[in-house]
Amino acid sequence: MSMTAERHPRGGLYFEGFEVGKTYEHTLRRTVTQMDNMLFSNMTLNPQPLHIDREFCEKETDWGQPLMNSLFTLGLMIGIQVSDMTVGTTIANLGMKDVKFPNPLFEGDTVRCTTEVLGKRESKSRPNAGIVEFHHKAFKQDGKLVAECTRQAFIIKKPA
Repeated sequence: MSMTAERHPRGGLYFEGFEVGKTYEHTLRRTVTQMDNMLFSNMTLNPQPLHIDREFCEKETDWGQPLMNSLFTLGLMIGIQVSDMTVGTTIANLGMKDVKFPNPLFEGDTVRCTTEVLGKRESKSRPNAGIVEFHHKAFKQDGKLVAECTRQAFIIKKPA
């Protein structure tokens, strides 16, 4: 992809702008909080004390403190890339696979992310779009990998 790849007015790359093999280091970072964990767990009706009960965690878990909800972590990792790559150009997420959480994430940790473009192909059913495959990774401040996944997204092509 050239440095002058045309972008959507909102900033996202069109299908043509994605270069297979390119890795993006996203500029947005986010420190996760107790409120993030409580709100997300409660909004998704997840009563797991591993996320919402500090006393339980201190006395009955290996971690000694609440663990960030993994689905919050997954959403944050994918969300961080949006402003750099896909804002305004995503039609839909098509799927995620190989989702992993190799190290714990706790409140007060700061998350940074990378995205590699693994592949892309034109849509067989829609001439104005294509499918892009991404490999997202999230790291905390000590460099430990806390989440990763492969995701396929339906992306619009540059208007003619």
